[in-house]
Amino acid sequence: MEQTTMTSDSILELKHIHKTFDDKTIIDDLSFQIQKNEFITLLGPSGCGKTTTLRIIGGFEKPDSGQVLFHGTDITNYPPEKRELNTVFQSYSLFPHMNVEDNIAFGLRLKKKSKAYIRDRISYALRLVNLEGFEKRRPVSLSGGQQQRIAIARAVVNEPKILLLDEPLGALDLKLRQEMQHELIRLKNELGITFIYVTHDQEEALTMSDRIIVMNQGIIQQVGNPVDIYNEPQNAFVADFIGESNIIDGIMVRDRLVTIGGVAFPCVDEGFSPNQLVDVVIRPEDVELVEPENGLTTGIVRDIVFKGVHYEIQVDSQIGISFLVQTTQAFSVGTSVGIRVIPDNIHIMNKPISSDEQIIDKDA
Repeated sequence: MEQTTMTSDSILELKHIHKTFDDKTIIDDLSFQIQKNEFITLLGPSGCGKTTTLRIIGGFEKPDSGQVLFHGTDITNYPPEKRELNTVFQSYSLFPHMNVEDNIAFGLRLKKKSKAYIRDRISYALRLVNLEGFEKRRPVSLSGGQQQRIAIARAVVNEPKILLLDEPLGALDLKLRQEMQHELIRLKNELGITFIYVTHDQEEALTMSDRIIVMNQGIIQQVGNPVDIYNEPQNAFVADFIGESNIIDGIMVRDRLVTIGGVAFPCVDEGFSPNQLVDVVIRPEDVELVEPENGLTTGIVRDIVFKGVHYEIQVDSQIGISFLVQTTQAFSVGTSVGIRVIPDNIHIMNKPISSDEQIIDKDA
Protein backbone atom coordinates (compact mmCIF):
# COMPACT_ATOMS: atom_id res chain seq x y z
CA MET A 1 0.00 0.00 0.00
CA GLU A 2 1.36 3.41 -0.91
CA GLN A 3 1.98 5.77 2.01
CA THR A 4 2.32 9.55 1.97
CA THR A 5 3.05 12.27 4.50
CA MET A 6 0.03 13.93 6.09
CA THR A 7 -0.26 16.36 8.97
CA SER A 8 -0.69 14.65 12.34
CA ASP A 9 -4.38 15.54 12.66
CA SER A 10 -5.34 14.71 9.08
CA ILE A 11 -7.70 11.82 8.45
CA LEU A 12 -8.31 12.25 4.71
CA GLU A 13 -6.42 13.83 1.84
CA LEU A 14 -7.30 14.34 -1.80
CA LYS A 15 -4.30 14.82 -4.08
CA HIS A 16 -4.57 16.24 -7.60
CA ILE A 17 -7.99 14.74 -8.32
CA HIS A 18 -9.13 15.09 -11.92
CA LYS A 19 -12.46 13.84 -13.28
CA THR A 20 -14.22 14.22 -16.61
CA PHE A 21 -17.61 13.11 -17.92
CA ASP A 22 -18.20 13.05 -21.69
CA ASP A 23 -14.99 15.03 -22.25
CA LYS A 24 -16.16 17.76 -19.88
CA THR A 25 -13.92 18.51 -16.92
CA ILE A 26 -15.90 18.21 -13.68
CA ILE A 27 -12.99 18.34 -11.21
CA ASP A 28 -9.72 19.99 -12.13
CA ASP A 29 -6.58 19.19 -10.05
CA LEU A 30 -8.41 19.21 -6.70
CA SER A 31 -6.28 18.87 -3.55
CA PHE A 32 -7.11 19.37 0.14
CA GLN A 33 -6.78 17.75 3.56
CA ILE A 34 -9.49 17.09 6.15
CA GLN A 35 -8.75 16.94 9.87
CA LYS A 36 -10.00 14.49 12.50
CA ASN A 37 -13.35 15.46 14.07
CA GLU A 38 -13.78 18.34 11.61
CA PHE A 39 -17.08 19.49 10.12
CA ILE A 40 -16.07 20.50 6.61
CA THR A 41 -18.47 21.69 3.92
CA LEU A 42 -18.06 21.53 0.15
CA LEU A 43 -20.02 24.57 -1.02
CA GLY A 44 -20.84 25.78 -4.49
CA PRO A 45 -23.48 26.10 -7.21
CA SER A 46 -24.99 23.18 -9.09
CA GLY A 47 -22.44 21.60 -11.40
CA CYS A 48 -19.39 22.85 -9.48
CA GLY A 49 -18.12 19.32 -8.77
CA LYS A 50 -18.90 19.09 -5.04
CA THR A 51 -21.13 15.98 -5.22
CA THR A 52 -18.70 14.27 -7.60
CA THR A 53 -15.93 14.99 -5.08
CA LEU A 54 -18.03 13.42 -2.32
CA ARG A 55 -18.76 10.36 -4.47
CA ILE A 56 -15.03 9.94 -5.15
CA ILE A 57 -14.35 10.10 -1.39
CA GLY A 58 -17.11 7.54 -0.83
CA GLY A 59 -15.85 5.18 -3.54
CA PHE A 60 -18.92 5.54 -5.77
CA GLU A 61 -16.82 7.21 -8.51
CA LYS A 62 -13.19 6.79 -9.48
CA PRO A 63 -11.07 9.79 -10.49
CA ASP A 64 -9.35 9.81 -13.87
CA SER A 65 -6.17 10.69 -11.98
CA GLY A 66 -5.13 11.61 -8.46
CA GLN A 67 -5.35 9.89 -5.07
CA VAL A 68 -7.68 9.56 -2.10
CA LEU A 69 -5.68 8.89 1.06
CA PHE A 70 -7.11 7.73 4.38
CA HIS A 71 -4.59 8.03 7.25
CA GLY A 72 -1.90 8.04 4.56
CA THR A 73 -3.10 4.84 2.83
CA ASP A 74 -4.15 5.07 -0.80
CA ILE A 75 -7.83 3.98 -0.94
CA THR A 76 -8.54 5.39 -4.41
CA ASN A 77 -9.52 1.98 -5.78
CA TYR A 78 -11.26 0.65 -2.67
CA PRO A 79 -14.99 -0.10 -3.08
CA PRO A 80 -17.39 1.77 -0.74
CA GLU A 81 -17.81 -1.19 1.63
CA LYS A 82 -14.06 -1.32 2.25
CA ARG A 83 -13.87 2.31 3.37
CA GLU A 84 -14.37 3.40 6.98
CA LEU A 85 -17.13 5.82 6.13
CA ASN A 86 -20.87 6.00 5.48
CA THR A 87 -22.98 8.25 3.28
CA VAL A 88 -26.31 9.98 3.95
CA PHE A 89 -28.02 10.99 0.70
CA GLN A 90 -30.61 13.70 0.08
CA SER A 91 -33.18 11.02 -0.82
CA TYR A 92 -32.48 9.20 2.52
CA SER A 93 -32.60 5.84 0.63
CA LEU A 94 -34.55 4.09 3.40
CA PHE A 95 -36.01 0.68 2.55
CA PRO A 96 -39.81 1.23 2.48
CA HIS A 97 -40.64 -2.43 3.11
CA MET A 98 -38.56 -2.46 6.32
CA ASN A 99 -39.43 -0.89 9.65
CA VAL A 100 -37.11 1.54 11.41
CA GLU A 101 -35.10 -1.02 13.37
CA ASP A 102 -34.57 -3.19 10.27
CA ASN A 103 -33.40 -0.16 8.31
CA ILE A 104 -30.91 0.75 11.02
CA ALA A 105 -29.72 -2.85 11.42
CA PHE A 106 -29.23 -3.51 7.71
CA GLY A 107 -25.50 -2.80 7.56
CA LEU A 108 -24.79 -4.54 10.86
CA ARG A 109 -26.51 -7.72 9.67
CA LEU A 110 -24.43 -7.70 6.50
CA LYS A 111 -21.39 -7.65 8.79
CA LYS A 112 -22.88 -10.64 10.66
CA LYS A 113 -22.95 -8.89 14.03
CA SER A 114 -24.67 -10.70 16.91
CA LYS A 115 -28.32 -10.09 17.72
CA ALA A 116 -27.42 -8.63 21.13
CA TYR A 117 -24.89 -6.25 19.55
CA ILE A 118 -27.40 -5.13 16.90
CA ARG A 119 -30.11 -4.58 19.51
CA ASP A 120 -27.77 -2.43 21.62
CA ARG A 121 -26.64 -0.38 18.59
CA ILE A 122 -30.24 0.24 17.46
CA SER A 123 -31.14 1.46 20.94
CA TYR A 124 -28.07 3.69 21.04
CA ALA A 125 -28.72 5.15 17.58
CA LEU A 126 -32.39 5.94 18.29
CA ARG A 127 -31.44 7.71 21.53
CA LEU A 128 -28.82 9.67 19.61
CA VAL A 129 -31.38 11.00 17.09
CA ASN A 130 -34.18 11.39 19.68
CA LEU A 131 -36.48 8.77 18.12
CA GLU A 132 -36.75 6.17 20.84
CA GLY A 133 -39.94 4.10 20.49
CA PHE A 134 -40.00 4.32 16.69
CA GLU A 135 -38.51 0.85 16.12
CA LYS A 136 -41.61 -0.71 14.53
CA ARG A 137 -42.65 2.27 12.43
CA ARG A 138 -42.36 2.19 8.63
CA PRO A 139 -40.55 5.05 6.82
CA VAL A 140 -43.76 6.08 5.03
CA SER A 141 -45.32 6.95 8.40
CA LEU A 142 -42.49 9.32 9.33
CA SER A 143 -42.06 13.01 8.57
CA GLY A 144 -39.21 14.21 6.38
CA GLY A 145 -37.17 15.24 9.40
CA GLN A 146 -37.74 11.88 11.10
CA GLN A 147 -36.73 9.99 7.96
CA GLN A 148 -33.58 12.10 7.82
CA ARG A 149 -32.74 11.17 11.41
CA ILE A 150 -33.27 7.47 10.69
CA ALA A 151 -30.93 7.72 7.69
CA ILE A 152 -28.30 9.28 9.96
CA ALA A 153 -28.91 6.63 12.64
CA ARG A 154 -28.42 3.88 10.04
CA ALA A 155 -25.10 5.45 9.07
CA VAL A 156 -23.68 6.04 12.55
CA VAL A 157 -24.41 2.55 13.95
CA ASN A 158 -21.62 1.29 11.70
CA GLU A 159 -19.20 3.54 13.61
CA PRO A 160 -17.65 5.21 10.54
CA LYS A 161 -14.57 7.36 10.93
CA ILE A 162 -16.09 9.78 8.40
CA LEU A 163 -19.75 10.58 7.69
CA LEU A 164 -20.52 11.90 4.20
CA LEU A 165 -23.70 13.96 3.79
CA ASP A 166 -24.89 14.86 0.30
CA GLU A 167 -27.35 17.78 0.60
CA PRO A 168 -29.31 15.83 3.25
CA LEU A 169 -31.56 18.74 4.23
CA GLY A 170 -32.54 19.85 0.73
CA ALA A 171 -36.02 18.29 0.82
CA LEU A 172 -37.00 19.80 4.19
CA ASP A 173 -38.93 23.02 4.81
CA LEU A 174 -37.08 26.05 6.19
CA LYS A 175 -37.95 25.63 9.88
CA LEU A 176 -37.17 21.91 9.91
CA ARG A 177 -33.97 22.51 7.96
CA GLN A 178 -32.79 25.00 10.58
CA GLU A 179 -33.63 22.56 13.40
CA MET A 180 -31.70 19.78 11.67
CA GLN A 181 -28.67 22.05 11.25
CA HIS A 182 -28.40 22.31 15.03
CA GLU A 183 -29.05 18.58 15.38
CA LEU A 184 -26.17 17.77 13.02
CA ILE A 185 -23.82 20.00 15.01
CA ARG A 186 -24.88 18.21 18.21
CA LEU A 187 -24.40 14.80 16.61
CA LYS A 188 -20.96 15.70 15.31
CA ASN A 189 -19.87 16.85 18.76
CA GLU A 190 -21.32 13.78 20.52
CA LEU A 191 -20.01 11.25 18.02
CA GLY A 192 -16.54 12.73 17.69
CA ILE A 193 -16.29 11.77 14.00
CA THR A 194 -15.47 13.74 10.88
CA PHE A 195 -18.37 15.17 8.86
CA ILE A 196 -18.00 16.02 5.17
CA TYR A 197 -21.09 17.92 4.06
CA VAL A 198 -22.15 18.95 0.54
CA THR A 199 -24.53 21.85 -0.02
CA HIS A 200 -25.27 24.81 -2.28
CA ASP A 201 -26.89 26.61 0.67
CA GLN A 202 -24.56 29.26 2.05
CA GLU A 203 -26.53 29.56 5.32
CA GLU A 204 -26.07 25.86 6.04
CA ALA A 205 -22.35 26.15 5.37
CA LEU A 206 -21.88 29.23 7.54
CA THR A 207 -23.99 27.80 10.38
CA MET A 208 -22.46 24.34 10.74
CA SER A 209 -18.93 24.28 9.37
CA ASP A 210 -15.52 24.36 11.00
CA ARG A 211 -14.13 24.99 7.53
CA ILE A 212 -15.70 25.65 4.13
CA ILE A 213 -14.29 24.68 0.73
CA VAL A 214 -15.89 26.95 -1.87
CA MET A 215 -15.91 25.41 -5.36
CA ASN A 216 -16.81 26.60 -8.84
CA GLN A 217 -16.47 24.63 -12.08
CA GLY A 218 -14.32 21.97 -10.45
CA ILE A 219 -11.81 24.40 -8.97
CA ILE A 220 -11.38 25.39 -5.32
CA GLN A 221 -11.97 29.12 -4.99
CA GLN A 222 -11.26 29.51 -1.27
CA VAL A 223 -10.80 27.43 1.89
CA GLY A 224 -11.33 28.88 5.36
CA ASN A 225 -13.49 29.13 8.44
CA PRO A 226 -16.95 30.71 8.04
CA VAL A 227 -15.92 34.10 9.43
CA ASP A 228 -12.94 34.43 7.08
CA ILE A 229 -14.91 33.18 4.08
CA TYR A 230 -17.63 35.77 4.71
CA ASN A 231 -15.50 38.73 5.79
CA GLU A 232 -12.42 38.15 3.63
CA PRO A 233 -13.50 36.67 0.27
CA GLN A 234 -10.52 36.07 -1.99
CA ASN A 235 -12.29 36.72 -5.26
CA ALA A 236 -15.51 38.06 -6.74
CA PHE A 237 -17.15 34.65 -7.03
CA VAL A 238 -16.78 33.93 -3.30
CA ALA A 239 -17.90 37.44 -2.37
CA ASP A 240 -21.03 37.10 -4.49
CA PHE A 241 -21.85 33.48 -3.62
CA ILE A 242 -21.34 33.75 0.15
CA GLY A 243 -23.99 36.28 1.09
CA GLU A 244 -24.95 39.32 -0.92
CA SER A 245 -22.35 41.89 -1.92
CA ASN A 246 -21.88 45.14 -3.74
CA ILE A 247 -18.98 44.35 -6.10
CA ILE A 248 -17.84 47.57 -7.69
CA ASP A 249 -15.05 48.67 -10.04
CA GLY A 250 -12.53 50.86 -8.25
CA ILE A 251 -9.08 52.39 -8.54
CA MET A 252 -6.59 51.88 -5.70
CA VAL A 253 -5.05 55.37 -5.73
CA ARG A 254 -2.57 54.47 -3.01
CA ASP A 255 -2.43 52.42 0.17
CA ARG A 256 -5.62 52.84 2.23
CA LEU A 257 -7.44 54.93 -0.39
CA VAL A 258 -9.70 53.71 -3.21
CA THR A 259 -11.84 55.75 -5.58
CA ILE A 260 -15.27 54.55 -6.66
CA GLY A 261 -16.90 56.49 -9.47
CA GLY A 262 -14.39 59.28 -8.87
CA VAL A 263 -15.20 59.57 -5.13
CA ALA A 264 -12.48 58.75 -2.58
CA PHE A 265 -13.27 56.07 0.02
CA PRO A 266 -10.71 55.49 2.80
CA CYS A 267 -10.00 51.77 3.35
CA VAL A 268 -7.50 49.62 5.25
CA ASP A 269 -5.98 47.62 2.38
CA GLU A 270 -2.35 47.99 1.36
CA GLY A 271 0.14 46.51 -1.10
CA PHE A 272 -1.56 47.44 -4.39
CA SER A 273 0.16 49.36 -7.18
CA PRO A 274 -0.65 53.09 -7.48
CA ASN A 275 -3.83 53.60 -9.55
CA GLN A 276 -4.36 49.83 -9.90
CA LEU A 277 -7.78 48.73 -11.14
CA VAL A 278 -9.46 46.61 -8.44
CA ASP A 279 -12.75 45.04 -7.37
CA VAL A 280 -14.27 46.68 -4.31
CA VAL A 281 -16.52 44.49 -2.12
CA ILE A 282 -18.96 46.09 0.32
CA ARG A 283 -21.51 43.96 2.15
CA PRO A 284 -25.07 45.42 2.14
CA GLU A 285 -25.19 45.51 5.95
CA ASP A 286 -22.04 47.64 5.97
CA VAL A 287 -23.50 50.49 3.89
CA GLU A 288 -24.71 53.29 6.16
CA LEU A 289 -27.51 55.62 5.05
CA VAL A 290 -27.13 59.03 6.67
CA GLU A 291 -28.14 62.64 6.10
CA PRO A 292 -27.00 63.72 2.61
CA GLU A 293 -24.45 66.20 3.97
CA ASN A 294 -22.80 63.47 6.08
CA GLY A 295 -22.20 60.96 3.30
CA LEU A 296 -19.15 60.29 1.15
CA THR A 297 -21.61 60.45 -1.73
CA THR A 298 -25.38 60.80 -2.03
CA GLY A 299 -28.19 58.87 -3.63
CA ILE A 300 -31.94 58.38 -4.01
CA VAL A 301 -33.87 55.46 -2.51
CA ARG A 302 -35.28 53.58 -5.49
CA ASP A 303 -36.79 50.49 -3.85
CA ILE A 304 -37.40 49.10 -0.35
CA VAL A 305 -38.47 45.58 0.72
CA PHE A 306 -39.17 44.43 4.28
CA LYS A 307 -37.31 41.15 4.99
CA GLY A 308 -38.52 40.48 8.54
CA VAL A 309 -35.41 41.40 10.52
CA HIS A 310 -34.25 44.20 8.22
CA TYR A 311 -35.16 46.29 5.20
CA GLU A 312 -33.45 45.69 1.86
CA ILE A 313 -33.02 48.94 0.00
CA GLN A 314 -31.73 49.87 -3.45
CA VAL A 315 -30.08 53.28 -3.57
CA ASP A 316 -29.11 54.90 -6.88
CA SER A 317 -26.03 57.01 -6.13
CA GLN A 318 -24.88 60.16 -7.85
CA ILE A 319 -21.69 58.36 -8.93
CA GLY A 320 -23.71 56.03 -11.16
CA ILE A 321 -23.67 52.97 -8.91
CA SER A 322 -26.71 51.23 -7.42
CA PHE A 323 -25.99 50.16 -3.83
CA LEU A 324 -27.80 47.28 -2.11
CA VAL A 325 -28.31 48.24 1.53
CA GLN A 326 -29.59 46.19 4.49
CA THR A 327 -30.71 48.21 7.49
CA THR A 328 -33.26 48.13 10.31
CA GLN A 329 -34.28 51.70 9.46
CA ALA A 330 -37.07 52.31 6.94
CA PHE A 331 -36.79 54.94 4.19
CA SER A 332 -39.44 56.12 1.77
CA VAL A 333 -38.90 55.63 -1.96
CA GLY A 334 -37.57 58.88 -3.40
CA THR A 335 -35.76 59.95 -0.23
CA SER A 336 -32.38 61.64 -0.72
CA VAL A 337 -29.72 60.01 1.48
CA GLY A 338 -26.02 60.11 2.16
CA ILE A 339 -23.96 56.94 1.64
CA ARG A 340 -21.13 56.14 4.03
CA VAL A 341 -18.92 53.09 4.60
CA ILE A 342 -16.27 52.91 7.32
CA PRO A 343 -12.76 51.89 6.13
CA ASP A 344 -12.77 48.49 7.88
CA ASN A 345 -15.88 47.45 5.91
CA ILE A 346 -14.36 48.02 2.47
CA HIS A 347 -12.60 44.96 1.04
CA ILE A 348 -10.26 45.34 -1.95
CA MET A 349 -9.51 42.47 -4.33
CA ASN A 350 -7.31 42.06 -7.38
CA LYS A 351 -9.17 41.73 -10.63
CA PRO A 352 -8.78 38.25 -12.22
CA ILE A 353 -5.94 37.96 -14.69
CA SER A 354 -5.56 34.21 -15.39
CA SER A 355 -7.89 31.89 -17.29
CA ASP A 356 -8.68 29.98 -14.08
CA GLU A 357 -9.53 33.21 -12.30
CA GLN A 358 -11.82 34.21 -15.15
CA ILE A 359 -14.01 31.20 -14.27
CA ILE A 360 -15.20 33.06 -11.21
CA ASP A 361 -16.86 35.72 -13.33
CA LYS A 362 -18.61 33.47 -15.84
CA ASP A 363 -21.49 32.36 -13.60
CA ALA A 364 -21.35 35.05 -10.92
